[in-house]
Amino acid sequence: MATHVDTHGEYHPPGLQHQFEDMKQQEESVSIGMWMFLVQEIMFFGGLFTVYLVFRSRFPMAFAAGSNHLNVVMGFANTLVLIVSSLTMALTVYYAQKGNRNMQVILIILTMIFGATFLGVKVVEYKEKYDDGLVPVTGLNRKVKASAGEEHGEEPAKPCWEGAHEEHEYINPKGEFQWHDCSLAKKAENEGFLTPTEKIGYYNPASGQIDANKFRDKVRIYFWIYFAMTGLHALHMIVGLILMSWLLYKAWKNTFSAEYYMPVEMSGLYWHFVDIVWIFLFPLLYLLGRHFIAHGG
Repeated sequence: MATHVDTHGEYHPPGLQHQFEDMKQQEESVSIGMWMFLVQEIMFFGGLFTVYLVFRSRFPMAFAAGSNHLNVVMGFANTLVLIVSSLTMALTVYYAQKGNRNMQVILIILTMIFGATFLGVKVVEYKEKYDDGLVPVTGLNRKVKASAGEEHGEEPAKPCWEGAHEEHEYINPKGEFQWHDCSLAKKAENEGFLTPTEKIGYYNPASGQIDANKFRDKVRIYFWIYFAMTGLHALHMIVGLILMSWLLYKAWKNTFSAEYYMPVEMSGLYWHFVDIVWIFLFPLLYLLGRHFIAHGG
């Protein structure tokens, strides 16, 4: 078994870098560095959450309409997946401290499987948005031309109060963002829930009624925020999987022990942070306005 002795016969703890005097100083420096990084990440995501809250407060019904189009079952499944992955990551740290190589390897692989599962579900969700014309960038949605009889004409106008679950032909030759359901805004209008800001933002001043195009533009803001926040979160998950791959290599080489496990602990902090961000994203993006649908919305 290899020993950690230099050319002068002095013992050096495993993993001690040359710029540090001892393991305690190294661990404190690494810990402070990671927490500073996480504070920066909190500020970064905090800005996105602030944008979300500002627009949600201005156009709650448009945001609720967009939210109710998301697949809440997939969102809930992903939440469970990440919670379990946090458990496996915490156990990885525990077994690293115990110097149990086999359990470290098994738990890191499980954590990676859960992370990959989360990303796979997000790909399926994004594909649904692509198929339904809900990607807020023109040209990035599924393109479908009109049938031969309507090829040279314009798409028939959809009624503003069309229900969210009513079937209609998908025609989108330019891959534009599409939204025709104003039923939730109409229900809120009838029950007196629309705010003054919403009335300005949704109504056509000429007709005095809710304008389908104006309402669609507000729903589009919701999907901009949805893709920005979940996309950046998914990017952090990809970084986490890369980090787990490095940990797996190091664990396989039996690098970590009771004396040296700081990389595992710091990687665990990053993984837990990414999981916590999703814990906030799930209710804010997926559960918004569900009570309106449950009560006949």
